[in-house]
Amino acid sequence: MKRLFTNCTCWCPVLLAFVLLWAGGCQQQQPSASQGEPTPQAPGAQPQATEGSQGQPASAPQEAGEEKPQAPGQKSPPKAAPEKSSPDGEKPTQTPDKPQKPKGEPKSKPEGQAKPKPQVVPASAKAGAADVEAILARVRKQYQNYKSGNPTSIDPDQIAGKLVGVKPDDWPQWGGTSIRNNTPQVEHLPTEWDIGEFDEQGNWVPGSGKNILWVAKLGSQTYGNPVIANGQVYVGTNNGAGYLKRYPATVDLGCLLAFRVSDGKFLWQHSSEKLPSGRVHDWPLQGICCAPLVEGDRLWFVTSRGEVRCLDTQGFYDGENDGPFTDEPNQNKDEADVVWVFDMMRELGISQHNMCSCSVTAAGDLLFVNTSNGVDESHINIPAPKAPSFICLEKKTGKLVWADSSPGLNILHGQWSSPTYAVIEGVPQILFAAGDGWLYSFLATRDNIDGRPILLWKFDCNPKKSKWILGGRGTRNNLIGTPVVYKNRVYIAVGQDPEHGEGEGHLWCIDPTKRGDVSPQLVYNSSDPDKPIPHKRIQACEPEKGDFVRDNPNSAAIWHYAVADRDLDDDGEIGFAETMHRSCGTVAIKDDLLFIADFSGLFHCLDANTGKVHWTYDMLAAAWGSPLIADGKVYIGDEDGDVAVFRLSADPEVAMPDGQPLAEINMGNSVYSTPVVAGGVLYISNKTHLFAIAERPPQKDKTAGQ
Repeated sequence: MKRLFTNCTCWCPVLLAFVLLWAGGCQQQQPSASQGEPTPQAPGAQPQATEGSQGQPASAPQEAGEEKPQAPGQKSPPKAAPEKSSPDGEKPTQTPDKPQKPKGEPKSKPEGQAKPKPQVVPASAKAGAADVEAILARVRKQYQNYKSGNPTSIDPDQIAGKLVGVKPDDWPQWGGTSIRNNTPQVEHLPTEWDIGEFDEQGNWVPGSGKNILWVAKLGSQTYGNPVIANGQVYVGTNNGAGYLKRYPATVDLGCLLAFRVSDGKFLWQHSSEKLPSGRVHDWPLQGICCAPLVEGDRLWFVTSRGEVRCLDTQGFYDGENDGPFTDEPNQNKDEADVVWVFDMMRELGISQHNMCSCSVTAAGDLLFVNTSNGVDESHINIPAPKAPSFICLEKKTGKLVWADSSPGLNILHGQWSSPTYAVIEGVPQILFAAGDGWLYSFLATRDNIDGRPILLWKFDCNPKKSKWILGGRGTRNNLIGTPVVYKNRVYIAVGQDPEHGEGEGHLWCIDPTKRGDVSPQLVYNSSDPDKPIPHKRIQACEPEKGDFVRDNPNSAAIWHYAVADRDLDDDGEIGFAETMHRSCGTVAIKDDLLFIADFSGLFHCLDANTGKVHWTYDMLAAAWGSPLIADGKVYIGDEDGDVAVFRLSADPEVAMPDGQPLAEINMGNSVYSTPVVAGGVLYISNKTHLFAIAERPPQKDKTAGQ
């Protein structure tokens, strides 16, 4: 029986969390960075000063305890002391729990990688204010012309963030649309189903179960969210299903699988072989963890190898090898047809941490991508701080439009969030949740200054006195979830790699119409108390060094949720159930009700306008995914494999009759992904299978999943 926390709940302390936080206080400080190296410029750019670079550390304290799942019987390679030193010459201490790459493998990039091209400087570098204002004025005027029906030089689909060539009830990208709010318009979704029976090979027995249309077999670990468009469904996973003869299930790959919507028949697979640099860049068995973007007969996604790829959704079923890329190993119908490839490691010199994962979005012909640039295997060094963390490509060609490296030396770990696009008060914005814990907004057009996008605003999502301590023992966090736009407001929660465990969390509602540094507070130092100091990676405000904070008069924070605004269980104190914790998830908002799950297993319902907490519910299991709001109900999965269903209501007695969800259905194993809906069908993937669920009799004559 799972616990309900409203006005009648009891508090359950988590002793382990306090022990870890206490132990984290002994963690060593990060070494400082060496100075004096010039920042590379875009070709033809004039040298410019880069704000926030001086005094920033080039490496992080060492991280421990990040062992990720292994294949059955797989052993970690022997651990050896790293040879790389921190920038000031101090040799890092060996990480005790993190497996290291086999001896002799490249440290930062795969064999044969070309020398990176010169990189752009961070968007924080000063651009002419008059130039930026002129660009914004032009963009606003073009948007006004678009709204009034007058001709405009901007692609109307770009302004609207609209995808062409998809059906109205498709779900063609993560979150359904570019604002990332998982709230499709649909009726008659089931609240009852049974997953049915499976044979010894893991294949679903057709016709078994209740309200199950079909089941498709996936890999052994699945973190990617389903995307459905034009009669096909796509899921990222690993090669555990072994659909291709040339790649049996024993070969580790990152796989993007395509199935037929009508019956779940397997169509084709895109295969990403593992990088020779090993787990530092491409962790074993994790597969493709992102969701693709589909428009018409084209699909875009990010591989675990650090590539952005465009595919033909028809594969080779259309009898053509679409290009310019035509070097596929074969043209079998069960293999993917690649249109173009942009290798971010080779072209930009990025060094992703453990994997690349970004669910891309688009506006017109512009494709927006988080590069996943991060720390190396020591968890101390940042191999490529000047490499871009966020880029814009042409959708049709894969050509680079602009690039940004704002996080730079302040990257904490990895960067695995996904971008969000919206037009807010006439200005198209693309939101980038960066690896330094800041949320950045750029002008979402081709306009740039010397190859750099135009920064509109930035927001530090962590308290200034919070501290990054490796292994998840600190209070400063990354951004793992995706920003959501609702009624011209932006919502995002902080979190960390799930391997770092539970910890302090924060959920923010932000006004995206402000400009500049719109963080809640600014940091100053007593040596010059009138000038804000640059951001510092480990701890922005260090009082022992004379730092102090002041409220920012330009703050865009509308509300902030760290603890509930009242004692929900009337026990006289604020406890576990009245606290926001780290989250890997993304909010969903409908009728001004906001829902989000945190990694400690609490499911929160808040007022989206005020941040008032209506109720929380303890799922008693970690939640990796995000909620679905549809048909007056809210769906959320957890690590135990349960999918809980609630009524869409601020009243806990309505949302959860008798203190429990309307239904709680086990999917057979962990649900790390997010439920989605397309064409009136509910799609849920657990670790190993994709389920198509609808309120209709089982189709006994189907053979999907065999």
